[in-house]
Amino acid sequence: MASGKRLAGRLNAWICFADEAGQTLHPAKATTWAPRGHTPVVKVTAKGNVRVSIAGLVCYRPGHPSRLIYRTRTYRGRKGDPKGFREPDFADLLDAAHRQLAAPIVLVWDRLSGHKSTRMRALIADRPWLRVYLLPGYAPELNPVEKVWSTMKRSLANLPATTATALTAAVKNRLKRMQYRAGIIDGYLTATGLSPP
Repeated sequence: MASGKRLAGRLNAWICFADEAGQTLHPAKATTWAPRGHTPVVKVTAKGNVRVSIAGLVCYRPGHPSRLIYRTRTYRGRKGDPKGFREPDFADLLDAAHRQLAAPIVLVWDRLSGHKSTRMRALIADRPWLRVYLLPGYAPELNPVEKVWSTMKRSLANLPATTATALTAAVKNRLKRMQYRAGIIDGYLTATGLSPP
């Protein structure tokens, strides 16, 4: 991690952490308030294999507000539709981040097979503005994007979304609430024990 931080300083680059998550129509259960003797009941259909996949980056650079950049993909259970993000989708997300940030990127992500594949390595090699570092195996606590997913999923607890469209809208709504609040994004980095750049 330290070598990536030094490289980012030399290149005047953004340090970006990346990760993926998913949400289905089965909401997480959470405690809530209700009048005594009236247990709240949330009716959920949870039919089908609907899934909203999210790929996100949290981006840090000295002297700039921290950023959250994400993309969603909704899988509606149709045969032949991609269920999640593939290598070209990750490359598109990184290209969009590069355009928004207007600077080189030092990317830190986990050892997911899609991140280490031959195709992904070729896509990375085609982008001279991108340097990639892998997190240690089984170390989600070092990735601040995991905190984004945790906050998002907690806010979706007990949500009675009944359609793919409603679920996608709810996920995007929760992420937009965090997207422009740099203090929250900074807090997620601090929670990992890593120092800000």
